[in-house]
Amino acid sequence: MRSSLLKSTSELLRRSRGYSSSANPERKVAILGAAGGIGQPLALLMKLNPLVSSLSLYDIAGTVGVAADVSHINSPALVKGFMGDDQLGEALEGSDVVIIPAGVPRKPGMTRDDLFNINAGIVKALSTAIAKHCPNALVNMISNPVNSTVPIAAEVFKKAGTYDEKKLFGVTTLDVVRAKTFYAGKAGVPVTDVNVPVVGGHAGITILPLFSQATPASNSLAQEDIVALTKRTQDGGTEVVEAKAGKGSATLSMAYAGAVFADACLKGLNGVPDIIECSYVQSTVTELPFFSTKVCLGKNGVEEVLGLGELSDFEKQGLENLKGELKASIEKGIKFAHGN
Repeated sequence: MRSSLLKSTSELLRRSRGYSSSANPERKVAILGAAGGIGQPLALLMKLNPLVSSLSLYDIAGTVGVAADVSHINSPALVKGFMGDDQLGEALEGSDVVIIPAGVPRKPGMTRDDLFNINAGIVKALSTAIAKHCPNALVNMISNPVNSTVPIAAEVFKKAGTYDEKKLFGVTTLDVVRAKTFYAGKAGVPVTDVNVPVVGGHAGITILPLFSQATPASNSLAQEDIVALTKRTQDGGTEVVEAKAGKGSATLSMAYAGAVFADACLKGLNGVPDIIECSYVQSTVTELPFFSTKVCLGKNGVEEVLGLGELSDFEKQGLENLKGELKASIEKGIKFAHGN
């Protein structure tokens, strides 16, 4: 039972892409914030990924126990736990992919600015360490608000002289996962066959699922269905927070989405062709400096930023509606990076 679960989970992460254990180089993955609500299930999923040979788990506290727990799983990745500022450099050294779910969830009485300042400060500090200890790593940013934390990391890397636009990603995969799930349920098609591009950003109206480009296409959805699916995808995080009665957020689905995107990055690094995922990256697709679209992943990170494709009138309006908010979030991140 357990071995079959391991096999099926690994197979799910492979997502039908080519994999040959004898042809893959050793890859180190570091998770920063590994003892948290996202970090722990993400550590589990990355331990199950056959492309990971070394798994480095870092947090300010609690990492030793998480690492011991995860290390007992009978999969090849070697696991080490690191804790506190003095061990951050060792945790990062030699990493091929760094995943950052570090940060705090919003708590009662905490304003959005309070949350921003705390998480932005954490991201700035971690990015400074990445620039020093593993400047060539692919950086997968999960810490919210992604619309701002990715620009913060970019500015930190620029200051350090290590910035490579091809190697910094905002992980928006959860928006894609939700769009696929919700679309499949409404259209009555097998969810495993569904693909839905999601563009824009990673919060509220900046999330723009392109259901007009969904495959397999469905003729059963009316315009009001598309509007409702779009709104549900945008409000997916709130749906989970409310279902957990304010005592948690989307940790498990986010961990899965983070594992899917990291898996894609590893496959790209290993030379597997045609690895395409949506991600929030430096972009010239719109007038905004950062934007999420489909990107082709390869040995250097982003091989190509793909365009928007043909949009419906509803999606064109959504695109115009999101630009102001996304622009403000990007500028807020850049200002924080320079002002603190």
